[in-house]
Amino acid sequence: QVKFVESGGGLVQPGGSLRLSCVASGFTFVSVELSWYRQAPGKERELVATISNGGLTTNYADSVKGRFTITRENPKNTIYLQMNDLKPADAAIYFCNWRHHPNYWGQGTQVTVSL
Repeated sequence: QVKFVESGGGLVQPGGSLRLSCVASGFTFVSVELSWYRQAPGKERELVATISNGGLTTNYADSVKGRFTITRENPKNTIYLQMNDLKPADAAIYFCNWRHHPNYWGQGTQVTVSL
């Protein structure tokens, strides 16, 4: 069965950093585009970052360019999101999933940015 398990969230002050992890299972990991999404209260789910072509290609939402980095470790079936210079607007629940036709949503991991 396909499964996505997110971890690494927490409480940080503005300007701080977090590294999120997502362990994926139940499908051919390298062959698909994988993404990080986030959803804040009162807002739609937002596509944050995507990693493609076995890790050779990355794309980011304009709001996080220059601050976030998505990577993957194929042997571990894991993707990461390094988040630097966090802002209050980054506070959300972060999820990982396929870039296309996302499904089998996990519980996500909460990121809180507050003084």
